Amino acid sequence: MIALAGLDLTDRLVVCVGAGSVAEKRIARLRAAGARVRLVAPVATAGLTALAGAGDIEWHERAFEPRDLDDAWFCHTATGSASVDASVVAAAEARRVWCVNAGHGGRGTARLAAETTSGDVMVGVVSTAGADPRRTVAVRDAIAQRLAEGALPLRRRRRPLVGSVALVGGGPGPIDLMTVRARALLAEADVVVHDRLGPAGVLAELGDDVELIDVGKRPQHHPVPQDEINAILVDRAARGLRVVRLKGGDPFVYGRGGEEVLACRAAGIPVEVVPGISSSIAVPSAAGIPVTHRGVAGTLHVVNGQETPSEATLAALRDDSATVVALMGVSALPRFVAAARAAGAPAARPVAFIENGHTPAQRTIRTTLATAIQDADIHRLANPAVLVFGEVARPDLLLPAVEPAAAAASAGARGEGIG
Repeated sequence: MIALAGLDLTDRLVVCVGAGSVAEKRIARLRAAGARVRLVAPVATAGLTALAGAGDIEWHERAFEPRDLDDAWFCHTATGSASVDASVVAAAEARRVWCVNAGHGGRGTARLAAETTSGDVMVGVVSTAGADPRRTVAVRDAIAQRLAEGALPLRRRRRPLVGSVALVGGGPGPIDLMTVRARALLAEADVVVHDRLGPAGVLAELGDDVELIDVGKRPQHHPVPQDEINAILVDRAARGLRVVRLKGGDPFVYGRGGEEVLACRAAGIPVEVVPGISSSIAVPSAAGIPVTHRGVAGTLHVVNGQETPSEATLAALRDDSATVVALMGVSALPRFVAAARAAGAPAARPVAFIENGHTPAQRTIRTTLATAIQDADIHRLANPAVLVFGEVARPDLLLPAVEPAAAAASAGARGEGIG
């Protein structure tokens, strides 16, 4: 009968007999667990030879002898010879040393589990009736996928002495565009402090006992000031809770993540930053607009559309080979366009507005700098929207050019405006 156990191999001696490709993989895993490795084999792979040469493992270049198990805590044999492997298992059992027989798992006294980890949780899968590595790996992979999706409970029931804060970039909105790290941290969270935009749907997957704090900002309406957001993060973490600050896009792209990092560090709170896909790239992509394209645009300039355009921004707007992406720029569009025209940006410069990117309500309005304000008014452009200025916004860049009448009909069907 098989019992699954977690072994702490840190600084403990593990004897590995056989030095082929299987042994090389297993030794890498044992060393990652902190074990000291004694290798016994007449010949070894180039990788194991290099480890021995660097002094990272102990190598006895000869056939196995029972005395090789002196002081061992664990043993692994993978010689390719059933009789030699059996003799190693027998010698280990005589010394009460658990031994994995890689050639025939069912004939060893131990088995290495197919493992996956998420945070400080490790899951192992073994077969109870004969070794079946294909099945155990398949089950392991299925569990790993569920862990990555945040679908399994990972939260500690005992609170750590010191809490932590993770600033998590949620990407442009769809849950399946979040990173694996983001999903794992959400699955472990005690508190989630979230914005209005981003992957709001993931909040419904969290347990009822997870505290949700909405600090979302809207145009001209900031119900929770940034200083108060900082205080919330520090307060919950100081209580020993795991806090996730869930943001749309990336925490460091107009997400004020830097301010939150400084607040946590000033309070002595451990903080990490998990990047997310910025809407400055993801939303144009959703509309079929590449922010760079060989032979068209080789420079990307991302700006806060609420601010007065800087000289660098105006220069990019004049540059035929540059793309300017403006975030949060709907209300300031007239001022932005006027500044661009006054600075010499060509009236025919292509412009695209992508509204509600990565949602069922997404629509794209194609126009030019000359008619951008008029078309935004005609189509009632509203937040959230990403504004793209540059030759990459040409309607025919990636799509075949069509006759004007056909283009207008197509645009109407897609909810697009053609400037």
